[in-house]
Amino acid sequence: MTRKFHLAFIFNFTPDDWQGPFGTGGSPWDGRFHTEVAQALERACFDYVIVEDKLMVPESYGGTSEAALKQAMVVPKHDPVPLAVAMGLATSRLGIVATLSTLAYPPFMTARLSSTMDSMLAGRFGWNIVTSAEDLAARNFGLDKLPPRDVRYEMADEYVDVVKQLFASWDPDAVVLDRDNGVYADHTKVRPVHFQGKYFSVRGPLNTVPSPQHRPAFVQAGASPRGRAFAARNADSIIAIASGPRSMKEFRDDVRRRAEENGRDPDSVKVLFCVTPTLGETERDAREKQARAVSSPQFIQDILAQVSALTEIDFAQFDLDKPLPYELTTNGERGTLDKFQQWGSGKTLRELVIDGAGGLVSSVDLVGTPDQVAERMGEVMEEVGGDGFMITTPLLRLNRRYIAEVTDGLVPALQRRGLTRTVYTPGNTLRQNLAEF
Repeated sequence: MTRKFHLAFIFNFTPDDWQGPFGTGGSPWDGRFHTEVAQALERACFDYVIVEDKLMVPESYGGTSEAALKQAMVVPKHDPVPLAVAMGLATSRLGIVATLSTLAYPPFMTARLSSTMDSMLAGRFGWNIVTSAEDLAARNFGLDKLPPRDVRYEMADEYVDVVKQLFASWDPDAVVLDRDNGVYADHTKVRPVHFQGKYFSVRGPLNTVPSPQHRPAFVQAGASPRGRAFAARNADSIIAIASGPRSMKEFRDDVRRRAEENGRDPDSVKVLFCVTPTLGETERDAREKQARAVSSPQFIQDILAQVSALTEIDFAQFDLDKPLPYELTTNGERGTLDKFQQWGSGKTLRELVIDGAGGLVSSVDLVGTPDQVAERMGEVMEEVGGDGFMITTPLLRLNRRYIAEVTDGLVPALQRRGLTRTVYTPGNTLRQNLAEF
């Protein structure tokens, strides 16, 4: 490839790899562990790190919260915003993206919080836009159940519209700081928005000054047709999960077409595909390492507890060694369900879990030495057309060894091939870094 591609990383504010030999004990609640991870990612010149979030204690798997709490799957999970502040203040170039749900935050609060964060981080903040997909989360915010998916996205479209108007309620030059005449801000350049929509009513204006980006970078993950339409209309970067290069290319081409139909430059929408590389000193070492991880009974139960929480389907009811008896549907995360169940493949439930290092967040098989994986990533991006990768682990659990393998093994191999940046462009905001190539 002659053009570089982007790198991002996703984790959540949950216990680290607490049972593994390279974990830090399962209590990372002072934020230091994740902050050190952010510093390592910055050293490797990642575009951004994103903190995923959920707003409930799952009870889908087996009909109780036992598995989720026993295994620390999805819960405990702490608020991403304070961690985003800590990581942002400990770095200077890495983009910091926090998940804020349209279910939990009123539009004014999201706009105000994002503006504040972007000012504190000198233009490096991003908002991961989620609608939340769990009825249990809805019940924590005064609802009996979630609205249907299409209604949620209709609400989210309106939500983003009002948030954009709030960001625009201050002109970029509204703050004049005229000490001689005693004028901090020109009141003629700060206006109410008087937004009155189907779902939201907001007067405005914001009571925060314009931030360096004026609005943060918008990040979104949408797999369903409605989700893709929402992402193509709003997002600067899209998190995607596909099944191999052909599927990746189809997804990216579809999103770019939808962006163009919305009057956007398709090159302004960066699609980053989730991958879970397994790295070793030799290819055999890496493949044995992956096989041990994904075939263990603990891993299989963890994956089933996780996919149950995301889809609100109890996978404990199905026989591990038989195919799923019928095609499943959900009002939860439909993209996760479709990726996982592979309906019509004839695979047993156990095989679905093992397939693709868990089948949830792996878009393409990346197993081998750092040089082998880097070479494969370049080949995949050339076939897909761009724009980059979102690196994570199958269960979003972290340890320092994995981070070192990625930042000190894989990324240098990518950089030697000219595939990823080696330095940040001075003065760039997160949105400018995403638009750089």
